[in-house]
Amino acid sequence: MATRFDPFHELDRMLSALSTSSRDAAVMPIDLQRETDHYVLSMDLPGVDPGSIDISVEDRILTIRAERTTPSAGADWLVRERPSGTFARQLTLGQGLALDQISAAYTDGVLSLTIPVSEQAKPRRIEVAHVASPSQLGAGAPAASESASTG
Repeated sequence: MATRFDPFHELDRMLSALSTSSRDAAVMPIDLQRETDHYVLSMDLPGVDPGSIDISVEDRILTIRAERTTPSAGADWLVRERPSGTFARQLTLGQGLALDQISAAYTDGVLSLTIPVSEQAKPRRIEVAHVASPSQLGAGAPAASESASTG
């Protein structure tokens, strides 16, 4: 029986063991976009039981945990590339977000979080009122009482 030699296999195995956070990021890839008054975070979680998804926010740290179970644990695997187990991802949230109004939905293997911008952080337009200064009132035409008495 021939054995295939892969000179990068051992190096890849060592790097994978050292960088568990990058492994979790690869398992839980995200997209983040800003809409007008909220952010939408989309995370791929195929094959995850929706009941195993746990989302929490503490001290502006958003933590998402999910678990993918291994089907047929006693089987003889020929190829096993899909990771299983518990995965977690943490993101630091900035100021100006309404953390108490975050909503989540899980559809077709994609977890979507809607993170609203707080009212205080939303841009506002401030109207400028034009007010005549008191010196402009006296500098023009004579006051109504002066014109009536001279005439």
